[in-house]
Amino acid sequence: MAIGLVLASASSSRRMLMRNAGLEFEAIPAEIDEREIEREIGSRYIAPAELAAELARRKALDVSRRLTSAMIIGCDQTMSLGDRVFHKPVDITEARTNLMILRGKTHCLNSAVVLARGGAILWSHIGVAELRMREFSDDFLDLYLARMAETVLRSVGAYQLEGEGIQLFEGIEGDYFTILGLPLLPLLAKLRELGEIDV
Repeated sequence: MAIGLVLASASSSRRMLMRNAGLEFEAIPAEIDEREIEREIGSRYIAPAELAAELARRKALDVSRRLTSAMIIGCDQTMSLGDRVFHKPVDITEARTNLMILRGKTHCLNSAVVLARGGAILWSHIGVAELRMREFSDDFLDLYLARMAETVLRSVGAYQLEGEGIQLFEGIEGDYFTILGLPLLPLLAKLRELGEIDV
């Protein structure tokens, strides 16, 4: 059986977004080591948004080389404060440290999506959302971490905007889908243009 649209990701939230949009697809995660790729390109400067795009390209190409006739969607997201890229905290102590660094500042969620077929990139897009954390107190931070516990280790910013994490913020500028890690509107527009989904 021919495979049409493939999401090169294991992300449950990206799968949910695509299902909710009515897309028919298969999810086949890429077999790449993201941290190794970051180390590989770490010797030269690369902007955090471009890092997301490079990781999305690598994912799409990895799956595209295995499923040459399918349209592959590769995605990645980085979180950055200036040139600094953050990763998921390994423990509560690191989550607290990162939130203290982000407190009172505006950081970015850089979400990249690419389309590939037959081992070649056909299209790419980067969406950027800016999130401004409020100057919350140390006491609030301690209470937040106590309530959220291990949940804060599931996301790079130690927050989920759809939950209590929203209380960390005073302003957000950017597309909802970009924040969730998949710039869905540009992707849908390109899939229509390429004839992959109904106009």
